[in-house]
Amino acid sequence: MRLLLIDDEAPARAKLRRLLQAQPGITELVEAADGLSALALLQRERFDGAFLDIEMPGLDGLSLAQQLPTGLAWVFCTAHQAHALQAFDLGAADYLLKPYTPERLAAALQRLRQQLLRPEAAAAAGAGLRSALQQQQPIDAHWLVEQRGALVKLPISAIEWVAAADNYIELHAPPQHYLERRSLASFLAQPAAQGFVRVHRCHAVNAAHIQRIQPLPHGEAELTLSSGQTLRVSRGYREQLRG
Repeated sequence: MRLLLIDDEAPARAKLRRLLQAQPGITELVEAADGLSALALLQRERFDGAFLDIEMPGLDGLSLAQQLPTGLAWVFCTAHQAHALQAFDLGAADYLLKPYTPERLAAALQRLRQQLLRPEAAAAAGAGLRSALQQQQPIDAHWLVEQRGALVKLPISAIEWVAAADNYIELHAPPQHYLERRSLASFLAQPAAQGFVRVHRCHAVNAAHIQRIQPLPHGEAELTLSSGQTLRVSRGYREQLRG
């Protein structure tokens, strides 16, 4: 597999090259220091996949992704999680947050290979979600939770997902979770919960923590969150997300 590494920081390219060279199936690694240079290379040469930084001078990674040739699979590599939803909507195979581990890079490479094999399924995974899962910046708001008999401020940005449990909700902020007497609808109605979206009648997710959207049979989907937790998106809610 021939890959193009696009990043304006030479040390970042060097690290990515070193880690990819340890992976099987890589035949050649070519580097580009900015988006315009990458486009010029892509017009002259054929690549199987690309690893793109997002924040680059001139043509940034998001703009570059919209101009990539058909048949090329790509992964975003960035230090900022705020662009994850837009990345999936553009059709990224994965969204790799810096600093990443060799294990996480291997998983991203596997998803890139899967997209090359099944491009139509990979594109469907994130299509249309941006209209409802708006790109989220880290939220500074806090939620008061009970811990050992005292009220403690829990940053909303730390909460990955919220589950309905009868007349209670479970706030999941890995590795901790908290129980509160409140309905899921009531939680979602609060201004502090504006970054959450309901994807199932039993749970809602913090959009900033979505790392992957995988299509499933019968119109459903599966989300992977920052902690590795996977959650089902029911068909009805997925269709609503498509707007």
